[in-house]
Amino acid sequence: MRVSYEQKPYRRHLMESWGAQVVPSPSPETKAGRRVLAAHPDSPGSLGLAISEAAEEAASRADTKYALGSVLNHVLLHQTVIGLESLKQFALAGEGPDVLIACCGGGSNFGGFTFPFVPRKLAGENFRIIAAEPAACPTLTKGAYAYDFGDMAQLSPLLKMYTLGHDFVPPGIHAGGLRYHGDSPLVSQLVREGIVEAVAYLQRPVFAAALTFARTEGILPAPECAHAIKAAVDEALRCKESGQKKVIGFCLSGHGHFDMTAYDRYLSGEIQDLDYSDEEIRRALAQLPRVNV
Repeated sequence: MRVSYEQKPYRRHLMESWGAQVVPSPSPETKAGRRVLAAHPDSPGSLGLAISEAAEEAASRADTKYALGSVLNHVLLHQTVIGLESLKQFALAGEGPDVLIACCGGGSNFGGFTFPFVPRKLAGENFRIIAAEPAACPTLTKGAYAYDFGDMAQLSPLLKMYTLGHDFVPPGIHAGGLRYHGDSPLVSQLVREGIVEAVAYLQRPVFAAALTFARTEGILPAPECAHAIKAAVDEALRCKESGQKKVIGFCLSGHGHFDMTAYDRYLSGEIQDLDYSDEEIRRALAQLPRVNV
């Protein structure tokens, strides 16, 4: 995405150091990119559009394969190695969770961490599972539960999921990995049935929680998983106020060493709380495919 290309230059520099050519999306190199640039020359891009461009590029070349890294159910199941390991860690500690939290964009990190615990919850164990997302891209908290495409150019199969509309372009928040219009069908189903809760946060409180964590634990988190940290801090503060003791588990899914420009902007007071546009979401949802079921 162009917004991440500009906000996270060190990731690009690292790839270029290994010989890669990095092209921001939307790009003039694909039909999908050219179509968006013609209508919106300053578009920040979106994960849905980047998927369209990557799939188009792969389909046009015999020497190229494309593997989607989130959203699809089989990807989430592959990621459950995270949660399977967490189950063993809880067992070693002689504890079980009262609350499980992970950030959620397309769902791979969230599903990977929480899915191995879901059978226990379905069997009657009493604990909560919370998905934390950005308020600027509130798929689970404000989206429609409907069939939609997984990408802007409508190249993917239709997925039954919470969605803001396949051509919705979120504001340019620094948690680029969470700027996705939809969510995994499996995660969406769990939210739909009330097994998983969802919360949404503006980015300034998220960065404040990230710095609290960094100054306490010595680990600088990525902006994406800082949403989970914010939710964990809120849960801990509620326990402090009520006097309850709870075991809160959250997934620290990445470090923020390549996100120092974002932290610099936050510390200098330049980061703003970007909210979603009701009008843009209404427009995008109006474009949902009509499906007879």
